[in-house]
Amino acid sequence: MAFLDGIIPPYYESILITVGIYIILALGLNLITGVTGQLNLGHAAYMSIGAYTSAMISLKLGLPFIFAILAGGCAAAFFGVVIGYPTLRLTGDYLAICTLGFGEILKSVLFNIPAVGGAMGLAGIPAKTTLTLTVIIVIIVVIMMVRVESSRFGRALVAIREDEIAAECYGINITKYKVQMFSLGCFIAGLGGALWAHKIMVLQPRDFGFLKSIEILNMVVLGGLGSIPGTILGAALLTSIPEILRFSSEYRMMLYGALLVAMMVFRPHGLMGGMSFNTLLKRSFNLFKPGDKPDDKTGRKGMGG
Repeated sequence: MAFLDGIIPPYYESILITVGIYIILALGLNLITGVTGQLNLGHAAYMSIGAYTSAMISLKLGLPFIFAILAGGCAAAFFGVVIGYPTLRLTGDYLAICTLGFGEILKSVLFNIPAVGGAMGLAGIPAKTTLTLTVIIVIIVVIMMVRVESSRFGRALVAIREDEIAAECYGINITKYKVQMFSLGCFIAGLGGALWAHKIMVLQPRDFGFLKSIEILNMVVLGGLGSIPGTILGAALLTSIPEILRFSSEYRMMLYGALLVAMMVFRPHGLMGGMSFNTLLKRSFNLFKPGDKPDDKTGRKGMGG
């Protein structure tokens, strides 16, 4: 299962792996914030749960990597249920403050647990994340998100985002759907965290703070809230642009910020705001319909039969 590994130089392969991991993380947050409209400022906390859980399983138990990845996702989902059930009754700024608070509490706890390295960090994690495995998990997560988007569950989440009172009047159990959604988004964050841990091989609690959550949120907002292809594009751009601008190291972050401002000024609803994956596929196929080809004599489009 290594058909993509070693084909390109290690530097570019590392960048592609990082892009894939951030796509996974952003898709998980898009389900929570983009699809359901619940502002989560602690997404990096669930990434850290997946990262530390998978790393400890690899270091202490020596189980196959796939079990470590799934364990990281399940641990993040468990904490998503534990934290989500009481906090998801809140909305707006209050929910954002609660999720932010959990992230900061978890970071402080990790700083003070010697078993996971404490402030010194957890080192010696085996480098098991490969480009092939990352691409496979990205594809699985994208398919999962597309299925959720087109399902009854997904339509209920959109209804909750638009108007919770109206959704409840139509018989939607808001708390149940919110908790299920939150646990699924946290599970995906845990998968991304597990891949991240086995890529960088050293975990520091400070790497999973508020700024990391904002970084992932930027990807979702830039791509377009609720848009799966937009989230993928936003994550890919914001992950790769700093590397592309590395040639101007002194002005890299200034150029990076200027690009973000320009994108949001000219595309305030995101690069692909409101565009679903199915809509993107339909538009792509329409470009290649036989009826849209120009007529050989007149240069006009044909009638399609």
